[in-house]
This record gives sequence, C-alpha cells and structure tokens, in this order.
Amino acid sequence: MATETTKLPEGTDTIIAGASKTTTTTTATPYAESTQVDVIQAEPTPKEKAVAKVKEGRDKIATEAAGKARGVVGDGLLKGSDAIGSVAKLVNDTAPGLDDNLGTEYGDYARKAATYLDDTAQKLAAKDPDELIDDTREFVRKSPGIALAGAAIIGFALARLVSSGLDAEKNR
Repeated sequence: MATETTKLPEGTDTIIAGASKTTTTTTATPYAESTQVDVIQAEPTPKEKAVAKVKEGRDKIATEAAGKARGVVGDGLLKGSDAIGSVAKLVNDTAPGLDDNLGTEYGDYARKAATYLDDTAQKLAAKDPDELIDDTREFVRKSPGIALAGAAIIGFALARLVSSGLDAEKNR
C-alpha cells in the first residue's frame, strides 16, 4: 500500500509561490512498503544564479586556457626539437674539421654529441604536451631546489633580454 504525503522544508508552514515540485519514490523492501514523497524545491535566488553563472564561466575559461597552454607547449616542443636538431647538424658538420685540426678523438666526441642531440630532438618531437607537463611536475616534485634555481636563472635571463631590448629602443 503506497501513501502520499507532502513534506515541507523544515521551518516552513506554507508552500512558496514559484516553487517546483519533485516526486521521489522509494522501492519496497521485504520489511517496508513503497512510499512516495513530494519534495519542494525553491527557485534559485539571484545570488545563487549569479554564483552558478560565475562558476560556469570560470570552468569555460579554465578549459580554454588549458587548451591554449597545450597548444603553446606543443608549438614549443616542435620549435625546441627543430632547434636542437639544427645544433646537432651543426656539431656533426664541424666534426671533420675537428678531425683535421685537433685529432680524431675530438671529432668522435663531436659526432657522439651530435648523435645524442639528434636523439634528444627526436624524443622531444615525439612527446605529447600533457606528457611533458607531467614530466615537468614530476621533476619539480623530485628536485624542487634545482627547479627553483632553474626558474631563477630563466627569470634573470628574461629580465636581461627585456632590459637590453628596452635600452636598445631608447638609443634609437
């Protein structure tokens, strides 16, 4: 036997105009009957609507930013790979000159370095941006001091580049 009751939110004694009604049904167990309960849900307040819109916008912006970051990292991987490949080619091209001028062992060092650089360039080109980001996070977790020192060096180099660019612009 099913019973139907209307249950109001605690602390209220009347139904609020504009409130929506949702019906919840529980299934019967061997020891209880199936019951149906009406639950009253009030319309969201303007504040709740605004908060929901802000959260929705935040999530959309975060998703777009993550996509753009992956794109930038992917472009950086390709450019970095190309640059390392170019350096490998340059080092390999200088090896015969080193053979002639300094000896074959120095030329062999240059060829080994070129091979290593070329392998690194190929590995870098094959990496997925998410994989590189995960590798970077893992490196920072394992070696926070080295990561911090590297960030400081990169920051110093960028500051010098910007400063020299501004100085060159002033001298024009």
